Amino acid sequence: MRAFVVRELAHPSGINLSHDVPEPTAGKDQVLVDVYSAGLNFFDTLQSQGKHQSKPPLPFILGSEFAGKIAQNSPIPEGCPYRPGNRVFGGTQGSFADRIAVNWNELLPLPDNVTLEEGAGLFVTWPTSYQALVGRAGLKSGDWVLVTAAAGGVGIAAVQIAKALGARVIAAAGSDSKLEIAKRVGGADYGVNYSKPGWQKAVLELTNKKGVDIIYDAVGLINDSLKCIAWNGRALVIGFAGGAIEKIPSNIILLKNISIVGLHLGAYKRNEPECIPLVWQKIFDLFTSGKARPVTYDRIFTLENLSEGLGAIERRETWGKAVVRLRKDEVNEKAKL
Repeated sequence: MRAFVVRELAHPSGINLSHDVPEPTAGKDQVLVDVYSAGLNFFDTLQSQGKHQSKPPLPFILGSEFAGKIAQNSPIPEGCPYRPGNRVFGGTQGSFADRIAVNWNELLPLPDNVTLEEGAGLFVTWPTSYQALVGRAGLKSGDWVLVTAAAGGVGIAAVQIAKALGARVIAAAGSDSKLEIAKRVGGADYGVNYSKPGWQKAVLELTNKKGVDIIYDAVGLINDSLKCIAWNGRALVIGFAGGAIEKIPSNIILLKNISIVGLHLGAYKRNEPECIPLVWQKIFDLFTSGKARPVTYDRIFTLENLSEGLGAIERRETWGKAVVRLRKDEVNEKAKL
């Protein structure tokens, strides 16, 4: 079996694909899934170097998101609703492999109108963006929302969710080409380039000097963005793709009457597990209605050039969700012909 095995901590560019990895065996309450596509994330590069908070013991298989089908020879545990051939998606350590063993209750059925490649990038980005905007920031129709890194995986999901729920969305990115993607593909109303000094003035002009009600920041631009936040605004801390963890002056929080709100999606499983299925149902409703659609980068990577994909993310060349294709969905391909 092919798998991207980390035997010694190193940058992905220094790790070779393994071709002789033993196939997994299903444990209690587990099923076997043939992986068709896997999502690429910036934190994969950190994890392979031991720089991420999640540190699996060596050796381990890299990757955390996938979409695929229940294997034909998979055991079906008692109570499991899935059958061989069913399309599923989820998140587990080791998704950069031809086959994985995963607890069946950690899988979700892939909606009929979502492809396996689109499904590979759902598990982290969409619930992160939905729960942040709706559950944590209390998004309302008519709100002004500023999304940084708006063409990225979580960013473009946030843009679509905010638009679908009636917000006015300002995409923020570091290049005009990324802004064009956020508007053309994501549906953002406006765009501002935060590589240009004084970009916050453009936001204030767009909002008639009011500022934005919600800041969705996955980069580490909270301090800069607070210059254009509205009274009673909510600033969402989603991540630190820029590399630096900010220190926020508390007097600004007081003077502007604002809230700084964090989101740790992974901790919901432990602290609010009942919230997770509700969030997914709302996301599936958006897909069914056609108001939102998963966005994948226009270059599909393979296991053989996986490190190129992670490098492209690291250099901020990608947009939407970058994915790896492990095998083609021959059934669906024939159905299209």
